[in-house]
Amino acid sequence: MVKYNISAEDLQKLKIVNQKSILSFKEALVYLDVSESFLYKLTSKKSIGFAKPNGGKIYFKKEDLDMWMLQNMSTSESVKEGEIMNHLKKNYNGEKIYR
Repeated sequence: MVKYNISAEDLQKLKIVNQKSILSFKEALVYLDVSESFLYKLTSKKSIGFAKPNGGKIYFKKEDLDMWMLQNMSTSESVKEGEIMNHLKKNYNGEKIYR
């Protein structure tokens, strides 16, 4: 088991962030656990969705941050095998498939 040294202040920030659907730039840093420069780089490259009302502060939808974090998911071998079997079952219209 991995143990993290999280201060009471950081824990409070995480609790607040988890209750919100729109996050400020600083809250997004906590949520993503990335550096300021990295998050600025993502916004400048438009790699991650954000809003900048009236040209001021940057805000993020938490669901956009989630999608960015999960964009390059790896699929386990068992999941791939199941997808292949389902595809074969659909495309062979009931013909018996031998393994």
